[in-house]
Amino acid sequence: MASVEPVDEALKVMDRLARIESLEREGCPAGQLLGEVRALLHEAEAWVRVEPGGTARATAALERSREALAAAAEKREEVTA
Repeated sequence: MASVEPVDEALKVMDRLARIESLEREGCPAGQLLGEVRALLHEAEAWVRVEPGGTARATAALERSREALAAAAEKREEVTA
């Protein structure tokens, strides 16, 4: 089972990324998007912990999530300004 765990964690991250991208296209509220990005960060961290070898894919996912979080924060600032 241990060899399946990294795949499961990777799939969670990819699913969350797709959900975030969909929410962005739909123009969802910034607070909702931020919640999704925070969940993504937790899932990506879990993925990195169980990945047996190189973590290049996980690192890329984390970078995308950081970018999404920064974009959502900027969007939130624009809305509250």
